[in-house]
Amino acid sequence: MANSNTISLGIKTNISQISMQLVQIFLVGLTIGMTRIVIPGLAESEFGLANQSFFLLASFVVVFGFIKAIMNLLAGKFSETYGRKNVLILGWIIALPIPFILLYAPNWNWIIGATVLLGFNQGLCWSMALNSKLDLAKTNQKGLINGLNEFSGYAAVGIAGLATAYVVSLFGAREGLFYFSLIVISSGLILALFTIKETLPWAQLHQLESHQENQDSNKIVKEENKSFAQLFKYSTLQSKPLIALNQAGLVEKFTDAIVWIFFPIYFIAQGLELIEAGAIIAIYGIVWGACQLVTGPLSDKIGRRGLIVWGMWFCGIGVMLVPLTTTVIYWSLESALIGVGMAMVYPNLGAAVGDYAQPKERASLIGVYRFWRDMGYAIGALAMGLMAQMTADLLLPFWFVGVAMLLSGVWVQLWLPNKNN
Repeated sequence: MANSNTISLGIKTNISQISMQLVQIFLVGLTIGMTRIVIPGLAESEFGLANQSFFLLASFVVVFGFIKAIMNLLAGKFSETYGRKNVLILGWIIALPIPFILLYAPNWNWIIGATVLLGFNQGLCWSMALNSKLDLAKTNQKGLINGLNEFSGYAAVGIAGLATAYVVSLFGAREGLFYFSLIVISSGLILALFTIKETLPWAQLHQLESHQENQDSNKIVKEENKSFAQLFKYSTLQSKPLIALNQAGLVEKFTDAIVWIFFPIYFIAQGLELIEAGAIIAIYGIVWGACQLVTGPLSDKIGRRGLIVWGMWFCGIGVMLVPLTTTVIYWSLESALIGVGMAMVYPNLGAAVGDYAQPKERASLIGVYRFWRDMGYAIGALAMGLMAQMTADLLLPFWFVGVAMLLSGVWVQLWLPNKNN
């Protein structure tokens, strides 16, 4: 057990280490963001994908979502056994071959292979950087921590999409992705080795404080003895609030998947250049990231549900407006609207899961939530790829995602209590 005299909880007290963890999230965001514009937009010309092969195009996101979901499920438990820092370092080591695969890939199957490694990297590194910051912060700072975390990560996603589109225009697709990814991944590994502290002692301090505040020792023992399988069953099938949050996390990834897969090819099909499409999509990521600085801490004060529900609805409306408009200005405004909606949803879903978790179980329950959330990439991309391939209709995925987001928001409204526990 950690010695509470040598460490303490709180953002201000641990600002140096939290800042280093935010740098980690920024680099993780750059790693995934580099695939957002260039790979879908140039899949046919650079990576040998046949014209209108929508299902194969979606396949790399399906694979990414499945791998990342599994890693999210396991990363929390691994970190409780082996430590947050070790799992973070492992995630960066697994990513090291990605730049070379992108440079030498002879066909689309190699891109899918790189995506497998990317899924491992994102599931391990993003989970650990978030859990470490939650360890360091006070319990009543979860919303702010999630907001800071997602701001850093998704601002980086937006910046990377636009930056790689520019770099590719200078060096070519393969060389541009190689240089960018090699610098980012190497930086992430080096900084993880030399600037990151192990935060399990802070997690133990959370648990100690929880014990002191809770006089029902029998209940504590029961909660401590829950197996991972029991926690998975509880959050997936038994707890109505957690079920509502898990399904919302899954469905909101439909929005990110359509932005990732279909926005670039849709905008290019409308006559835009790659860098123009990248700029529109970057607005989504940057607005999403920046607004989370407000929506995360705001939920600590006013509760999570309203922000989550309206955020889901904003996203659904924004997605459905894209095929109904025809100018860069409108597409940019719609991209911003979707970004605002995601900022209302994303940090607060994770924070809400934390509201229903004991400190000792938090990493595992958040891991279960993140499993279902990122499985949304796989399920959403698979559904959109199949419907676009079978109907040859690029617009059908837009209606599918929009309606799914609206209905998911209704589910949260009905099943999630209005105030935090």
